[in-house]
Amino acid sequence: MKPKAKSEISPVMRELSAYIAGALKRPLPEEVAEKTKHHVLDTLAAMVSGSRLLPGERAIAYVNTLGGARQACVIGTRLVTTAGQAALANGMLAHADETDDSHAPSLTHPGCGIVPAALAMAERERRGGAELLRAVALGYDIGCRLTLALHPYEFRESGHSTHSFGPTFGAAAAAGALAGVNADQARWLLSYAAQQCSGVSCWMRDEKHVEKAFDFGGMPARNGVAAAAMVAAGCTGVEDVFSGERNFFVAYDETRRTGKAPEPERLVRGLGSAYEVMNTNIKRWSVGSPIQAPLDSLLELVRAHGIRAGDVERLTVRVARQGANTTDNRTMPDICMQHLCAVMLVDGIVTFASAHDEARMKDPRVLAVRSRVELIGDEALTRAMPSRQGIVELRLKNGRELRHHTKAVRGTAENPMTRAEVDEKGFHLMAPILSKKRARALCEAVWAIEKLADARRLRPLLRA
Repeated sequence: MKPKAKSEISPVMRELSAYIAGALKRPLPEEVAEKTKHHVLDTLAAMVSGSRLLPGERAIAYVNTLGGARQACVIGTRLVTTAGQAALANGMLAHADETDDSHAPSLTHPGCGIVPAALAMAERERRGGAELLRAVALGYDIGCRLTLALHPYEFRESGHSTHSFGPTFGAAAAAGALAGVNADQARWLLSYAAQQCSGVSCWMRDEKHVEKAFDFGGMPARNGVAAAAMVAAGCTGVEDVFSGERNFFVAYDETRRTGKAPEPERLVRGLGSAYEVMNTNIKRWSVGSPIQAPLDSLLELVRAHGIRAGDVERLTVRVARQGANTTDNRTMPDICMQHLCAVMLVDGIVTFASAHDEARMKDPRVLAVRSRVELIGDEALTRAMPSRQGIVELRLKNGRELRHHTKAVRGTAENPMTRAEVDEKGFHLMAPILSKKRARALCEAVWAIEKLADARRLRPLLRA
C-alpha cells in the first residue's frame, strides 16, 4: 500500500502561516505601534476594573482552585498560575462589563481575547515588550480577518457568535508567535484553533454577564493559548484547515441561506500593509457599544443647550435594530439604554461608577426621567455605515425640539481618541484598585513598552 500523500497546502495558508511565524521579527509602522499601545492599555484597564465585578470575581475564584505551574499572573490578584488558566481568567476580567474595545466590521471584541492570551504567553516565554506588542497586532490582524472571511453580519444572523470565533484565532496567532512557532507549526496551530472554535449567540440572554465574559474573552484566550502550547510541545495537526476536504469554511458555509460564500482570501488580503488594530474602536464610555453614540449625542445636546433633567418632556433614542434589542430595558445598568440616558440627564455625565451603580436603577429621580425615554430600533441605522450610529431627539417642556446624530463615536476608527484620552480613561479605571501611584506607573510602562525586557516585570504593577 502506498503511503498517503501529504495534504496540499493552499497559497492562502502558506502566506498566512509564514506571516504568523515571522511576526515577532517584523517591526510595526510607528502609527500602528502607537495604536496597539492604546489597545493594550485599554484592555489592561478593563482587566483591572473587571477584577472587582461579578464575572471577574467568579473567574478568579474558579482559577484559584486549579493550581498549576507558575507561568502567568491573574490581574488584580497575587495569583500566578499556568498561562492557559491566566488567559482564561484575564479574558473574563477584560469583558467583565462593557469597557473593552470592539472591531465593528468583524463584529468582534478583539482585545479581551487576544491581549490576555498574548500577555500570558509573553510571561511564560519571558518575551520582551516589543515582541508582546507585535504579537498583539498580529492577533488583531488574524482574528478580525477570520470573521470578515465569514461575512460577519450574515454569520451572526445564523446564530453563530462572531465574538467567540474571531478572537479564538487571533489569540492562537498571538500566543503561537510568542511561543516561537515556525510556519509548519503555525498551520497546525490554526487547525487546533479551528477545532476549539465555537460560539452560539444566546449569550445575549445572559443577565449576569458571567457566561458572556467567558464567551467573548475567557474562552478565546484560553483556547488560543492551549493551541499554541500544545503545538510548541510537539503536537502536530492538519496541514491546512482552511482548504481541502471538510475544511473550516465548508463547515461554516452559509451560502444557501445568505447567498454569500466564505472568502478565505480575506485572511491574507492586505497582511503587512493594512493593520486591523487601526480599525478597532476604544470605548469612551464604559457601557455597551450600542449606547456609545446616544451618550455622545446626548452629552452634546446637554452641554450645547444647558439642558437639565427637568427641562425634558420626551427623549427618543434611535439606534440599529440589533443594538436596540441588546440594550432595551436591561437589568444591568451598564447595558440599559433608557437607564443610562436618564443618568446622563440627571448628572450631566456618565462615569464608570454611575454606569455600574445598581442602586440607582431604583432611584426615584432616575426612574422619573427614564419613564420619558423611548428606544427605537431604526432600520435605516441598521444598514448605515459606519455601524452603531445613534440619534437622540429631545422634546423640551418649553416646546423646543432638538436632535443630534452621532455617526462616528469618539474612540472609533473614524474619530479616534488621543493618547492623552486613552491614558485618562485607563488611569481612572485602574487607580481605585491599584492605587494612583501604581496605575500611573503602569500607564507609563505601556507607553514605553518597547523598553520592557521581560513581560514578567509588569507583574508588580498588575497586583492589587
